Amino acid sequence: MKMIISEKAIAGRRIASILAGKEVPATASGKAIIFSFKRAEQDWVVVPLRGHIVDVDFPKKYSYWLGTDLKKLATAEIEYLTKEKVIASALKSLGEKADEVIIATDADREGESIGVEALNIVKQSKPKIAVKRAYFSAITQKDIEDAFAKLAKVDFNFADSADSRREIDLLWGAVLTRFLSLVSGQLGKDFLSAGRVQTPVLAILVKREKERNAFKSKKYWVVSALFEKDSKNFETEHKNGQMWDKETAEKIMEKKSERGIVKSISRKKRVLARPTPFNTTNFLRAATAIGMSVGEAMNHAEFLYQQGYTSYPRTDNTHYPPTIDLKQILDEMVKVNEFSHLVGEILSRGKLVPSAGEKASKDHPPIHPVSAAPKSKLSERQWKIYELIVRRFLATLSEDAETENQSVEIHVNGEPFIARGQLILKAGWKDVYPYSKITEVILPEMLEGDEVKLLKMNLLEKETVPPPRYSQSSLIKLMEDLNLGTKATRHEILQKLYARHYIAGLKAMEPNQVAFAVIDSLDKYAKRVTEPKMTAELEKEMDLVAAGKKSKKEVVDESRDFLGIILEDMLKNKNNVGSDLRKALQADSVIGTCDKCGKGQLRKLKSKNGKWFLACNRYPDCMNTYPLPQKGKIVSTDKLCEQCGKPVIKVFGKRYRYEMCIFPQCPSKADWKKAGEKKLENTVKKKDSEAISTAVIQKPKQ
Repeated sequence: MKMIISEKAIAGRRIASILAGKEVPATASGKAIIFSFKRAEQDWVVVPLRGHIVDVDFPKKYSYWLGTDLKKLATAEIEYLTKEKVIASALKSLGEKADEVIIATDADREGESIGVEALNIVKQSKPKIAVKRAYFSAITQKDIEDAFAKLAKVDFNFADSADSRREIDLLWGAVLTRFLSLVSGQLGKDFLSAGRVQTPVLAILVKREKERNAFKSKKYWVVSALFEKDSKNFETEHKNGQMWDKETAEKIMEKKSERGIVKSISRKKRVLARPTPFNTTNFLRAATAIGMSVGEAMNHAEFLYQQGYTSYPRTDNTHYPPTIDLKQILDEMVKVNEFSHLVGEILSRGKLVPSAGEKASKDHPPIHPVSAAPKSKLSERQWKIYELIVRRFLATLSEDAETENQSVEIHVNGEPFIARGQLILKAGWKDVYPYSKITEVILPEMLEGDEVKLLKMNLLEKETVPPPRYSQSSLIKLMEDLNLGTKATRHEILQKLYARHYIAGLKAMEPNQVAFAVIDSLDKYAKRVTEPKMTAELEKEMDLVAAGKKSKKEVVDESRDFLGIILEDMLKNKNNVGSDLRKALQADSVIGTCDKCGKGQLRKLKSKNGKWFLACNRYPDCMNTYPLPQKGKIVSTDKLCEQCGKPVIKVFGKRYRYEMCIFPQCPSKADWKKAGEKKLENTVKKKDSEAISTAVIQKPKQ
């Protein structure tokens, strides 16, 4: 018997059905799901895992936070503990009967590690079993058949590199998190977390927020003018653009007249190059632009991959390899009504010449569609991601767009104003990729020396604005540039920051006061932890493990030594760190001045049964309390309700943000609640709820 190990049940079912040439129903081995079939007169069985079925953890004696010496924790041994005992039992019992085991997990470092975990369990019952590896980038008939026709060897170095990351992340995360939580007294499920990648990413957000807070706006002036030619109105702006001196702008206004003279006209053709194929970072950035969080987008992409509709979603590659049959994919896309006419136009041009980005790697190909997905079989948001991937693929095979850009200089008593127009000469890829729009600005026909009528001249006072907060899209790109995390983990890091309530907001990520305190404390006493350089260096070390140039033990031990040095500095300053964090936690819990006594502050508190509420900090002298929403981050708005005069709070999470009055009997309460529910409804559809990811944080033991 041949035994196949797949990463998840949905992938296992498809692999089994493809190899069997028919649908294979799920059966059971003990309490585990398996898929059994015959192929070439031989028995085959697919055993699906649930991702990692083995956890990395410390021995039980280190479970209690309050009684553990952090120095000993930094040097503690790490155990690999089976968490999915039902699946492990099936692997052992079926392994005894199998002649060969084929690892068919995802073809990346994490997939290799997951496969080797399962293989080690199989070897407990059959140590000398034959082992092969099936590598594929899409779960289609062709890809699976090709992979099983040319089975390879398992790359144990690849698996070790993933496991070295798991061990290092456990060490750094456990030691830093316990330190911050213990010195601040913030234990239980609201503990303060830190990590090798998480902390420098949070530091980036805090640094930007500090830049915004320190920013001092500066006034400037802009002079614009509205002209008319042949009954067509068009806007212009003074050639000088921003003027930092109001007097200069006012002098221009004084030269206003009834007419302007066309002094020069320039025309320039512009080529708007088609986009490059999707790698993971560019895909996630595009997905956030259409209203997805990076976690949700990745979940949908993984689902589409497991269903055989798209290729593997974790890749650095922006070059289609020559082995990809672009014509065959287009023939598949013709079957989808929504894209058939677009595909027809691309095929009518003959030879297919795709675009290519800077990164050409030997891992998976760029993210692309592989088979037709019926819209009726996908949820609304799954379809949204599928359509994005298909349209990007079609855009990479389309023609460049071309425009003619016009610049017309018009003088009013010697003052130059510029009108800018844009004509679309060829829409090209813009026709198939509506996420990047092109706008025409049609100017009236003009010749040098023409007079145009001045309808209105405006003096606009404006102010410079602070640098914008990072969006998920811009932060994911920066993480890639700084080598923080990997293509497979960057979205998970953002999810953790949301889950720990360090940040909030989907379009613009805003850190809270606790985030400031955590980063400020670490900046003072363990600066290397907050800097991207240290994390990037560790990533390079793990690459050496994958290349077989260093052992997992070497890299992990070096990381332990470095962690020990940092811990020493932190422990010397634990009282200062604890004081800073406690002040920040207290400040973050304040919503505003108590509306009843006027002397105390309303603070967020948690009841014995775990419910959040507001209460005056002058209790028992003041008994004022209010209930609070139990989900989402809550902050003060410094506003009072127009209806009842009570404080207004802001409630926000990863995908929603709304305001509401704290007074339960407020006449506006129904409107606040309705507005909040509408926000949620518009962002998270009920049928997609299972696909939306949430970062799971293990409750610490105290």
